[in-house]
Parts: sequence; C-alpha cells; structure tokens
Amino acid sequence: MRLGFDLSLQQTQKLVMTPELRQAIKLLQFNSIELREYLDAEMEINPLIEMEIKNNKENIDIDKISDKMENDIDWKEYANQYDDISYRSSYIKSKEYNYENFISKERSLKKHLLFQLDLTIFNKNDKSIGKQIIENINNNGYLSISIEDIASEINVSKDKVQNILEIIQTFDPLGIGARDLKECLKIQLRAKNYDSSDILSIIDNYLEDVASNRLNKIAKDLNLGIKRVQGICDIIKTLEPKPGRGFPSDDEETKYVTPDVILEKIDGEYVIIINDITAPRLSINSFYKNMLSTQVNNDISKFINNKLNSAMWLIKSIEQRRMTIYKVVNAIVKFQSDFFEKGHKFLKPLTLKEIADDIDMHESTVSRATNGKYIQTARGMFELKYFFSSGINTEEGGVASTGIKSMIKDLIDKEHSKKPLSDQKIADILKKKNIKISRRTVAKYRDELNIPSSSKRRRY
Repeated sequence: MRLGFDLSLQQTQKLVMTPELRQAIKLLQFNSIELREYLDAEMEINPLIEMEIKNNKENIDIDKISDKMENDIDWKEYANQYDDISYRSSYIKSKEYNYENFISKERSLKKHLLFQLDLTIFNKNDKSIGKQIIENINNNGYLSISIEDIASEINVSKDKVQNILEIIQTFDPLGIGARDLKECLKIQLRAKNYDSSDILSIIDNYLEDVASNRLNKIAKDLNLGIKRVQGICDIIKTLEPKPGRGFPSDDEETKYVTPDVILEKIDGEYVIIINDITAPRLSINSFYKNMLSTQVNNDISKFINNKLNSAMWLIKSIEQRRMTIYKVVNAIVKFQSDFFEKGHKFLKPLTLKEIADDIDMHESTVSRATNGKYIQTARGMFELKYFFSSGINTEEGGVASTGIKSMIKDLIDKEHSKKPLSDQKIADILKKKNIKISRRTVAKYRDELNIPSSSKRRRY
C-alpha cells in the first residue's frame, strides 16, 4: 500500500441551500397568519417593500425578472421601467356586503348571569352576594367552590348564600349554579315539572346504568316496566349536562378561517382562485425607486440595490408560493372530482406521493403547500390535508376512510332502533358493496364518529 500526497480532481453534485431557497421553502410552509407576520417583519427592515393598495397601469413579466436576477443586473436601468409585477390580480372586488362582518360579539356566561341578576335582585347586599356566586361559576356552569367558602369570604351566613344561590339557579340557562351533575339535572327537571320520584331515584342511583343503556337492571331494581324506564331515560338524555358550554368565555375571541383557495364551478368547469388576502400583493416603494434614477453617493446606492435585490427575491418567492399552491389544488381537484360532484362518500384514498408525481414535485413540497391551507368549496371549507387519507381499495378504484365513515353513519341512522346493527353486521353489509373491511376497523371508525356500540343504541 503506497502512502503519499498527490492532487486529484473530483466532480460532485450537491444541493446548496442558499438564503433565497430557504426563504422560498419557509414561505411555502407558512399559513396565512404566519405569512402576514413574516411580511410585516420584512417591511420593517426593508423600506423598499410596501403593500399594494391600488392597481397600476403597466406590467412586467416575472420570468424576465428572475432571468435578470441570475445575472448582473443594472437595477437603476430596471427601476426606470419598473411599475408593477405580472401576477397582479385583475379580479374586481365585489360590492356585495359580507354580513359576517356585522355579527356582534356574543355575550359571555358571566355577563349573561349578571344581567339577569340586575333584573331580579335589587337589594345591594344580596346583589353583592349574587355577584360573588356568579364570579365562582365556571365555564361549564357549575359552582366551583362551596357555600361555606363564599359565606366566610364575604362574612355572611350560609343560609343567606344558599337563598341567593337558589335564585340564581332559576336563571337561564337551566341548570346553572349546580354543584354536581345530579343537582344540575334535578334543577332542569324541576323547571320542566318532570321531578317525579321515579326519575329522581334514577338520577340519584343509576346514572351510570343510564349511560350504559342497562335498562333491564334499572327496571328490575325499581320494579318498573321497561317502557317506563325507557321513557325516563329519554327525558334524562334531553337534559344539558354542561349548561354553560353554549356561551363563550370572557377571554375567548371568535376566530375565523380565511380560505387560501376558492374553488368555484363556472359553466361546468372548476375554477381555482388563489385568495389575495392570504398572500398580500407586494410592490416596490416609488420613492426609493426614483432615487435609483438620480445621482446618489455610492453608500446610498449600494444600500438601495441590496434592499431592492432582497425585495425582488421576496416578490418572486411569493409568486412561486402561489403557483405551487395552485398546482397542488388543481391536482387535488382532478383526483377528487367525484367528491366535489357527489359528496363525502365518494372521497378517494389519496397520498402526497400521487400528487407529487402528477405535478412533478417532491412530496415534502406538496406537504408544505398543504400544511395549514384551507379551500372553500360549494360543499364547505376544508383543510387541504382533508383530501389525503388512507382507504380501502375496491374494484371501482377505492374508498377513503372518510367515505366509509359516512356510509357507517348512514347505516346506523337508518337502522331499526330495537335491533341495532352490530359492528360485524355493518362489515357484512359493506362487503356486499365490494368494500372489504374487518369488524375491528368498523368499531374503530364508529368510535371516531362518537357513536356508541349496538348494546348502548338499543331501544326497548
């Protein structure tokens, strides 16, 4: 074996993650909120970038810009004829009002109770006790501390607190101010005049049996007919176990999802519209653009050139992000055309690899393009990830798990209440439709739909 020093040439290929490439990847992965925050931060450090607020007259081809950026570009010469970017939308804003903007903020549970307190109790001391009780009612509508603690805290008798609490328990929603589930249900029953001894006895001793649908046990213990027990359990199931959950909390704000893509069917064809709100249009500040055409010293010119270069890369990355999302959505619409035409039952199994192969991109790119992005369709708003799911192959091509769940739900909705379908029976019915699925998979999908087992669904 010869040891020594010598020179040799070796040719290799490797991907260099330039700052521009990192920026493009980061922008693609951002959802609309993260993208807006990132652009706001960029505009703070780059004075040449500004949000577009009006339409300009001329357009410039983005491909020409990218070609020039690969070479040494004379930014002064380019800025003289620069006025816009070709991807500026020609979409005309509709003058129709969006009535969601006029929805008032919902009243919280605490404010709702305080409003009723002001209309019910007029004594100053009693009202202060009522406010103390309401302050200790949690978001589910239950009193979170004991009467003794409230009495000792404000230095009043327990009987006085109990009397005020009973008044508050008559407020809307029914069941408010209860200290446990049983008291909550009894308050609602008293308000509806359903508080017979049989129903109160079942609430006190057999709530778990009601939840498990063990009606025969209840009927035997209380010496009641099975139909009587069934009727009582139906009444109990109409009651609200958490009366406060229908109200937003004081610190909770209404959150809306803004779609990144809008899918519309026009003249029998699907049209994909990238929402400009989620990817704001950027332009170059005209003041700094004009400075390039004037005689400025070298330091200022160098600063403006660097910032202009950075701004153009950002604009190009935004456009690249838009085109990638468009291609991904276009491929999804092509693969899932039956879903958009016929509904959830016709959603097909789809993987990232299938979309990546169709648009000639990497799976990771498709994953980033669908992460946190939403599409608005005639069937509702969906996250793009919704269209990627496993499923079961059939002779007709396959059915996604979402479609199978929809079929299971329809079968259960149409079943005979006295003879509910077992998981095995559902699996057998689906096999007749060329969907080969095991009983365990049916049970898994049923649990994900929050549907109880056949024994708990059975009615007598």
